[in-house]
Parts: sequence; structure tokens; C-alpha cells
Amino acid sequence: MKKSNINSSDIKLPGHLREGVTTGTCAAAAARASVQWQISGQCPENICVDTPAGKTLCLSVVPEKFPACGVIKDAGDDPDVTDGCEVIARVSLLEETGDILFKAGEGIGRVTRPGLKLPVGEAAINPVPRKMIEEEIRRCVGDTGAEVEISIPGGEALAARTFNPRIGIEGGLSILGTSGIVRPMSESAVVESLKTCLSVAAAAEPEYICFVLGETGERRMREWLTRQKKELSRMEFVQMSNYAGLMLDEAARLRVKKILIGGFAGKLVKLAADIMNTHSHVADGRMETICTFAALAGAEQQFIRQLYECRTVTEAAQILRNHGMEYIWDAISDRAAEKCRLRMGGTGDVAVVFLDESGGLLGKSRNTEAITG
Repeated sequence: MKKSNINSSDIKLPGHLREGVTTGTCAAAAARASVQWQISGQCPENICVDTPAGKTLCLSVVPEKFPACGVIKDAGDDPDVTDGCEVIARVSLLEETGDILFKAGEGIGRVTRPGLKLPVGEAAINPVPRKMIEEEIRRCVGDTGAEVEISIPGGEALAARTFNPRIGIEGGLSILGTSGIVRPMSESAVVESLKTCLSVAAAAEPEYICFVLGETGERRMREWLTRQKKELSRMEFVQMSNYAGLMLDEAARLRVKKILIGGFAGKLVKLAADIMNTHSHVADGRMETICTFAALAGAEQQFIRQLYECRTVTEAAQILRNHGMEYIWDAISDRAAEKCRLRMGGTGDVAVVFLDESGGLLGKSRNTEAITG
């Protein structure tokens, strides 16, 4: 199957990265094609769709079993899991005026947990795509009611590679998009996905939320909390990637009261220096932070220089251990927790746990037990 016929000159980015089309735009084009096929008796070869970003895209249509039409998703240069998938819409027109109703077809998930932009039980077709689909149908049939079934063959298997299982969307993919355009490696899209996970976790009203860096960090924290005989059903895990500050801001907005941040010290030690984006391209400060706390604990200059010359936190941790100064990790954890509480404006309590590369405990803030119970 050929990909959508996108006017690449209109969506070329600086640096030669090509933008793509959201599943929402594909669904809107496919839905309009389905309606036009029923009205004219002929499946259109192309459909032009106005996107919320202000760009009009002309997309190639794949005729399926009447009156279903498909559009092949082209993610441009973004490594999107749905790139190359066919988004199919089957529109059933009603005889009377009425609403546009949405149905999850093959490969489209359903909402099973509160906290998302859709109520529990609804097809995972987000509000902006719904509006786009409705506008395209209304252009053809006015106020006539309709039921729209959206499907993506193979979508259920692909959904396992997305955030959907974590946020309570089961059975398939979501139809997404707020601008109608896929921007390659969009940081804002990543952050919005993480915030959605936090929103769902907060809606479950756990006793506390555990922020982790990623999959490996979550696994290690699960293991550590289990060894501490903590009941995992009392809390929710949320991945924050490098965006500690932005996720703490969102937690404050959602009025989350208790947060545990846990994972590898190699990243999280930066929090003690008030570095709230832990990506290496943003800032480092790891050795400077460790050296500061070693100096405050009375370490001699030669020892501090040895720490300063370390290339990794793992190496520094071993040197601290060899000199009997591993206890400074608790002080660093305390400062990290303090900086996080300040980031939340004092609206919530935050504890911090540092683990080594094997998942062993390096240090924890003094309020950790108050958070985890």
C-alpha cells in the first residue's frame, strides 16, 4: 500500500525532518471518503482535510469493503509506532438528524480507567480527532446523524508498545492528534503522554505515587519496595523520564499530596542541585553535588579531588564506600527531596530514594517511611 499523498513541501521542517499525519487526520479523511462514496456511488481517490494546525492535507484513499475507506498513516520522519498502518473508517448514515456516534473497531482500544479525556467505556478516539471527523461528515450531510466505526488492523498488538496499557486503554490503539500534524521527535508530545499517565494514576486516588525514570527504574523500585514489605496496591507507578520538574508541576496542579521519587542515583543525584531536567544535554553537576556533600561531611581535599575526577556515579559510590562515607547519600537524598517539595510550592510531600545499578539502596530521605507507610 502506498502512504498518504502528503504535500511534503508544505510540511518540511528545518534540519530536513519531514512532518507526518496524525491518526486523527487519517481517520477524518477516511470518514469523509466513506460518506462521499455513499453519496456519489464512487470512492474518491483523494480527500483534502483541514487540520487544526491550519494546514490542508490531501490524502490518498484506499477503498475497502463498501462503504469503508482507509488512509495509510505516514508519520514522516518520526519513529511513530503507527507509521504505515491503515486507519479505516466505516460511516453508517442515519435517516434522521442526530449526533455523530463513535465505535471502536478492530485494533482500537476502549477507556477502562478514569482520568483521561474520555469517559470509561468510550472508544479511544480523542476529542480533537472526534471533532475533525464530525466536521468532515457534517460538510457532506449537514445535521444527519451517523455512527462512525474506526479500526486499525493489527492495532491491538501495536498498542503493547505504547502507553495505552499503562493508562487503562485496553484492546488497541488510540486515535490521537491535537494539531493534525506529527512533528518528528516532539518533546511536547512525550511530556503530554507522561502527564496523561500521571492524570490516570492520580484519578485512582492512591496513597502515594512513585515517580520513576523508565521501565528499568520501575522494575528496580518494585523490587526494592517489595523487599521493604511495602504493599504495592497502595500506590501507582508513573514514569517521568528526564522531566522531573515538569511532572512535579503537574502533580501540584492535580493536587497530588504524596510522591516517592526512586531510581538510579546516576540521574536522580541531580535533583539535589535543583536540576529538574536530568537529561545529560541539559546539565550535569553530579560530581559537583557529591563533592559538596563529601566536603560538608569533613572529607579532606585529596579525597574530594578523587571524587571529582570520577567519570560515573557508580565509580564515586564505590570510592565513598571504600572510605566509609556512603552515609552521605542520605544527606543528598534529603536535599533532593527538599528541592522537589520546593518545586511543588509546598503543596505536597516528596521523598527520594537512590538505588545503585544493581538495585541496592544507596540512600533515602528521612521522610521515606512517612510516604510509603
